[in-house]
Amino acid sequence: MKIFISSVLALFLLGCSGDNKQSAEESATAQKESVTQNVKDVKSEAIEAAKEVKEEVVKTAEQVKEEVATKVEESKEAVAAKVEEAETMIAEVQVDGAKLYQVCAGCHGADGSKVALGKSQIIKGWSSDKIKDALNGYKAGTYGGAMKSIMVGQVSKLGDAEIQALSEHISKL
Repeated sequence: MKIFISSVLALFLLGCSGDNKQSAEESATAQKESVTQNVKDVKSEAIEAAKEVKEEVVKTAEQVKEEVATKVEESKEAVAAKVEEAETMIAEVQVDGAKLYQVCAGCHGADGSKVALGKSQIIKGWSSDKIKDALNGYKAGTYGGAMKSIMVGQVSKLGDAEIQALSEHISKL
């Protein structure tokens, strides 16, 4: 741009100096050729600079892609480790139906064959679903006869997982 302005000023000064017309035209032509060459050179430099910038952008994009892939892989590994840790914790928290039944055994007998307090049904041989329904019914207050009030107190503190584990254990007695 500086060269172009310099060329224009030179032409202006030559035109004003009173030199002969032919010399001014030759000078203008030379200046025009110089400016044209300078424009071509600047264009070539701009194209080369654009190519270099493009190459740098591509390299940077590839680096970012690799970094993202690495971070994703690290995240997957971290999530897998957390899932494994959670599964281990869940396994540790698994409810033991046999341990829960120890409270029941005092009235129902070690194998569920006793009539609890002389009033209940024998629970040995019941299916897991029948036991679960009975326990949930006691808990909700919608099941039971003479033993209802005692059983409500016994099952009120049990959660769904505990009722399921207890039902499965009793059904296998």
